[in-house]
Amino acid sequence: MSETKKRGRETEKKDLPQAIKSVPVVTPQIMDSCSGPAPFSNEDQARIERDSCDYKIRIKLDDAKAGRSPRRVRVYADGIYDMFHSGHARQLMQAKIACPNTYLIVGVCNDQLTHKEKGRTVNNQEERYEAVRHCRYVDEVVRDAPWTLTDEFLSYHKIDFVAHDDIPYTAGAATTGDVYSMIKARGMFLTTQRTEGISTTDVIARIIKDYDLYVRRNLERGYTAKELNVSFMKFWFYFFERHIVEVCTKLTWAVWKEKKLQFEEKYDKIKDKSRQWIDNWHERSHELIGSFLAMFGRDGRLKHWVKEGIRAISPSREPHHKDLDERSSSSSSPASSPLTERRPKRQRPNSRPMASCESKELKYNDYSDEEQS
Repeated sequence: MSETKKRGRETEKKDLPQAIKSVPVVTPQIMDSCSGPAPFSNEDQARIERDSCDYKIRIKLDDAKAGRSPRRVRVYADGIYDMFHSGHARQLMQAKIACPNTYLIVGVCNDQLTHKEKGRTVNNQEERYEAVRHCRYVDEVVRDAPWTLTDEFLSYHKIDFVAHDDIPYTAGAATTGDVYSMIKARGMFLTTQRTEGISTTDVIARIIKDYDLYVRRNLERGYTAKELNVSFMKFWFYFFERHIVEVCTKLTWAVWKEKKLQFEEKYDKIKDKSRQWIDNWHERSHELIGSFLAMFGRDGRLKHWVKEGIRAISPSREPHHKDLDERSSSSSSPASSPLTERRPKRQRPNSRPMASCESKELKYNDYSDEEQS
């Protein structure tokens, strides 16, 4: 480097404030790039790395996270890692980047211990080993990992910290409490976060939920009933169901196409008839309007009929005067006139009852006079 550049940098440092000078320079962490899978713990590459570590130098978790470790930090993560998925990869990534200059060791339990303590797995132990060692964050794989960590295991692999989620892990037939309780008490526990919504149990539950769908899928791809552990009757049921569905689909398509053509044909007929009806209505509209006006117009037939009816009900005045003249001329002759005929006189009512009353009164008066005398 030239002297002018050195002088320029020295002047720049002098001009900087004291607070900025005291800030430590943090170099970005460079991820190790490997050209192959991670070695197993009994291979030479892993043995050389383990022997080069001075385990007498103890590292605290705060110093390791702050990057003040004098050597590589050896972090251990264990599990079953059945059907290796993104949740497993994210857990190993958190363990790898939790501290700068980390050497990640991953322990995988074998089939015998896993079936005894937790249950049956989908992948066998060799498949699980290979899935883990091909993860980019893993530096070493420990086969036949123990279920509970011991001091001998920790000192042999020179483990500084154990990475796992903070939820107490009580799975296992011989487990009476949290498997990592001893590690947490020593301050060697490195907490990671679980990935919600993804786990081996969730993946298996999805497969069981759509069991019939996946059985049909594999049968279509050439698997036999024996390979899928499907009974003879169930195999033929799936076989006939598949072909029946295909036949029904084809028949349904043919019927639908036939109905579609019939519908289109009827629609065209109705369309043509409606056009003809509109054309005929346009032609006859003038005739209908003319006949309507002839019937109900100002000088229509209805008005003429009304006038004739009125005349028939109330005749004109001239014939009425003629009848009166004829009647007056005929009244001049008394013989022919009905008015000259005398009507019989009304007879007066008979006066005899009154006379009988008067005679009775006289008789009564006579008797009264005699009594007085």
